[in-house]
Amino acid sequence: MKIAEAIKLTRTEFIIWISSVTLIVSFFLIFDRGNYMALAASLIGTTSLIYNSRGVPLGPALMIAFSLLYGIISFEFRYYGEMITYVGMSLPMAIFALVSWMRNPFEKGKAQVRVNRISWGEAGLMFLISIFVTVAFYFILKYFGTANLLPSTLSVTTSFIAAYLTFRRSPYFALAYACNDVILIVLWTLAIFKDISYLSVLVCFAVFLFNDTYSFIRWRIMQKKQEKVAVSE
Repeated sequence: MKIAEAIKLTRTEFIIWISSVTLIVSFFLIFDRGNYMALAASLIGTTSLIYNSRGVPLGPALMIAFSLLYGIISFEFRYYGEMITYVGMSLPMAIFALVSWMRNPFEKGKAQVRVNRISWGEAGLMFLISIFVTVAFYFILKYFGTANLLPSTLSVTTSFIAAYLTFRRSPYFALAYACNDVILIVLWTLAIFKDISYLSVLVCFAVFLFNDTYSFIRWRIMQKKQEKVAVSE
């Protein structure tokens, strides 16, 4: 795999990335100026999403670092569901996704991953498991006194589905993460009523929502192009 190919961005991707970084840093300087861990997590996270949209392994590699930092931030605000989800599930799943993406390039020696289609049977099994995960985590999070219990539980559900689909190289991982972003926007909106400095985290997930939507569109285009090439061979 060529490193230059793996890190190169198109003009559109660079504009989205630099706009995201500018927005995140601007809100940090205006409303925070103290929580540098949140700033680092936001910048790493938005960079990860840009490379996820390209379908290159650098995306899940950066997600490993983001999951660790975001887990620490969530612990500090007693969002134990977020902490457990990202450190206990998203982080290891990002590692599995990294290995999966590296082992399944679309073309030998290239950085872009081969987009996968999962069967209806696998999708049904995934949703069935997610129901059990949701119920189990509801009681676990309730036991630990998690703040804003219901949206925190829903975040676990969407995160599980997104992490699984990322590992399986399905375009719908980005759509699942977009749903998770909406829930996290709600969670951190509630948080800023207690501490305005968390506004920078809220902005982070608003940026993530846009980037994940873009990723879904890009992956659908990638999927069609790859399948067209496969048919012509």
